Amino acid sequence: MTDTTLPPENRPELPDHLSIDARSRHHVAAVFNYDIGIRLNGKERSDVEEYCISEGWVKVPAGKTVDRTGRPLLIKIKGTVEAFYR
Repeated sequence: MTDTTLPPENRPELPDHLSIDARSRHHVAAVFNYDIGIRLNGKERSDVEEYCISEGWVKVPAGKTVDRTGRPLLIKIKGTVEAFYR
């Protein structure tokens, strides 16, 4: 008999500070191969652009406002941050 079970996924560990902007030094491309979820104060958020678990904040777009280069303006929201794979 052969074992047909697949080995568990070798997902990279989620960093303390992560950004979706590829120009940021906190961008880790290997993490974005998987679906990531972010909870702020117990509520799941789908609009997070950047987070820091140790400092307890997330950055989200401020409506439709953009800067002069066309990127959304971000506001920082503080609270308890949890990052996880879905």
